[in-house]
Amino acid sequence: MSNTATLLKTSLGVFVAAITATLALSAPAQNAAAQRSEDMSHSTAASVSENLSARQRAIVPVAAFAASGDIKRLGEALNRGLDAGLTISDAREVLVQLYAYAGFPRSLNALTELKDVVESRRARGIEDAPGSEPSHPALKGDALLAAGTANQTKLSGSPVEGPLFEFVPVANEYLRTHLFGDIFERDNLDWQSREVATVSMLSAIAGAEAQLQAHMRMSMNTGLSTEQLRQLTQVLAAQVGEETAQRASLALERHLGGS
Repeated sequence: MSNTATLLKTSLGVFVAAITATLALSAPAQNAAAQRSEDMSHSTAASVSENLSARQRAIVPVAAFAASGDIKRLGEALNRGLDAGLTISDAREVLVQLYAYAGFPRSLNALTELKDVVESRRARGIEDAPGSEPSHPALKGDALLAAGTANQTKLSGSPVEGPLFEFVPVANEYLRTHLFGDIFERDNLDWQSREVATVSMLSAIAGAEAQLQAHMRMSMNTGLSTEQLRQLTQVLAAQVGEETAQRASLALERHLGGS
């Protein structure tokens, strides 16, 4: 190899390494380094295009039908989602996360449906992409609480506290350890996609409007734009139902209006 070619190859390697390092530093601090670069690339692409990706659009009805307990329509949405590029891991992560918003019964029922859908597709000769597992072991004890508190603060934009959590401190501890720790530390699904799922779930649950509006703010703190969240409400209207879409739309407008 000539000296010029060697120099070009070395320079290219340094450039790629520099870009990779920059992306890793820019992603959420609590995610593992390998996933952080991938997550930031997802966020950047979404911000430039101002469109939800096909994968994110597929998450919307899956999360909504799982939260409402509509197993038949969930099965249909899972089939469409897997066809659109959702991995088995993507779908599984969304349905595990569901337990924090709609309870274990609906989460377990939805996961059972996912298992049945995957097995049925496999029997028909369809091999869906398995996706990935978290890149680091689960945290425990004080380390889990610290990571969950940091994640909660980053997503909310400030420390989460107030009269309710003074009255019931254990509720915030559960949020920090179970939701923002155990779940949001699993870096095989990026935070934007988790928030797309959460907003879709809460939109499908009557009486969760306050939490839905809070997650509109959290969604935007992950880098999702107003336009992307409006597209989410459009997907809800087209594929789930007008009532669910109206909850999402109202929560978004209230957030944008500062009320």
